[in-house]
Amino acid sequence: MSAIIDVKNLQHRYGDFTAVKGIDFSVEEGEIFSFLGPNGAGKSTTINVLVTLLPLQTGDVRIAGYDLKKEKKSIRKSIGIVFQDEVLDRDLTAEETLDFHGRIYALPREEREKRIEEMLELAELVDKRKELVKNLSGGMKRRLEIARGLMTRPKILFLDEPTIGLDPQTRMRIWEYIRKVNEEGTTIFLTTHYMDEADSLSDRINIIDHGEIIARGTAEELKNSLGKDMVYLETGDNKKVADILTSINGVSSAKITARGLELSLNTDGTSLLPRIIEHINKAGIEIQRVNMKKPTLDDVFVHYTGRELRDESTKNGAGFRKARRR
Repeated sequence: MSAIIDVKNLQHRYGDFTAVKGIDFSVEEGEIFSFLGPNGAGKSTTINVLVTLLPLQTGDVRIAGYDLKKEKKSIRKSIGIVFQDEVLDRDLTAEETLDFHGRIYALPREEREKRIEEMLELAELVDKRKELVKNLSGGMKRRLEIARGLMTRPKILFLDEPTIGLDPQTRMRIWEYIRKVNEEGTTIFLTTHYMDEADSLSDRINIIDHGEIIARGTAEELKNSLGKDMVYLETGDNKKVADILTSINGVSSAKITARGLELSLNTDGTSLLPRIIEHINKAGIEIQRVNMKKPTLDDVFVHYTGRELRDESTKNGAGFRKARRR
């Protein structure tokens, strides 16, 4: 595979607030690529620059072979976009929504009608073609928006938080739909703050926080980077315990995070945990809580940032919106 999106040193500022801080990444043709991070991390700013809604202030970007600085029109013809917020005319039917979009892009009538049929079938909305958008469920509206983004057969489909606000069952149906779109040959660029979404869908993930990419790889690579098992402890003296446990063979790292003392183990935790407890007891330090688990993407985020993703979502989102208004 070759890179269909190539980004080098992308930076973007809103006044004195730097939303994106010189990031580099690439997206391979035909993959599902995810930007994972809390609200306000720089995900939407990045995607808005790539789809030409925000100016490229600093950096070099090539999309579908085109230079973002010089060939914006060609890029727009190569991409589809589904925004985080719903942008549908509630008084049009599903069929009229697709037809109107095709007309905007000057698709010939015969091709437009053919594409409408294909998209209604792909989105499983054939029986809802004459239904007004305002009468569709949240999941149906989301599928319609994705279908609209595919009307022009884009090489790349950008999905900005496509399942935000949807119930778990509807989210899973949208995931199935996204996989189907990808199997048809469309490269997917997904932004999300849902760990399970990134884990389930992505070929590769870049974790972004405070405008910087802090980790990248496949879901398995990211989780395996923390070791075979994770142990979280709460003790009477976490700092002292961390110093003690780093000397134990099998403990690859010990650091204090929002969840307490985090241990990354490079061996089987069930055999190592009794030795860990023994060392703490010998030091005369009280153990208040112990939790052992296999690494998840949530653990990866905590490991690299020292805090929970969900703890920062509201705060960062508010700060970002305030900065953007300025």
